[in-house]
Amino acid sequence: MRLDKLMEQENFGSRRKVKALIRSKQVRVDGHIIMDESLNVDAALQEIFVGERQILQKTHVYYMLNKPQGVVTAVRDVKHQTVIDLIEKKDQRAGLYPIGRLDRDTEGLLLLTDNGQLGYQLLQPQKKVLKRYEVIVNERLTKEDCVAFAQGIVFSDGKKCLAAKLQILSAEEHQSQAYLDITEGKFHQVKKMFLAVGKKVIYLKRLSMGPVVLDPMLSSGEYRSLNPEELQALLPYFTIHKKETSVKHEI
Repeated sequence: MRLDKLMEQENFGSRRKVKALIRSKQVRVDGHIIMDESLNVDAALQEIFVGERQILQKTHVYYMLNKPQGVVTAVRDVKHQTVIDLIEKKDQRAGLYPIGRLDRDTEGLLLLTDNGQLGYQLLQPQKKVLKRYEVIVNERLTKEDCVAFAQGIVFSDGKKCLAAKLQILSAEEHQSQAYLDITEGKFHQVKKMFLAVGKKVIYLKRLSMGPVVLDPMLSSGEYRSLNPEELQALLPYFTIHKKETSVKHEI
């Protein structure tokens, strides 16, 4: 949530008064004096002070879902069950949505939140958020394939992918299993990458996204809130950068 919106919600006054408080250097986030009212913050993850008053409200929800095959990554769909449909009514929030997407026939880790700005940050290409997939293809994978992925797969339309790491787990004549680590999120990217080296993906599961790893205790279709350790691991996506005009608070 934007800092100024959170302060308004917490009754620090009108938008004009909130801006005045920020510009007068009375607002600190994790020890930094903040001068940018648009900064994305969450009181559940950060220490936010306005003067001597700390904002303690939990403002957002964060869920880890083990997405099953056959479910679409969408907020609503007239034909198919959506990932939002898998979230119990008591846990749903206005604005709850999936971060990124998985194809209907792909399963595995999907993060859902009502924190739109965090989702935006995780999907920014320049962030190069690492995503790991378990992949099964219908042909034998080779060392040459690993080299091709490391050099950057080129699609038939000339688009080149960033370097990716392919780790072969097993390789037989008609089936191979591997881990694939990528930092992009092009449409149908994983499937297209393997097609570019003459293999067809017959099974795909996302195992991790950034610092968050799929909980092996979650059965297909189950979800849970992110735990404190996982939330702490996401803090770099709330990091205060120089361009956000902040200075360290000195005691």
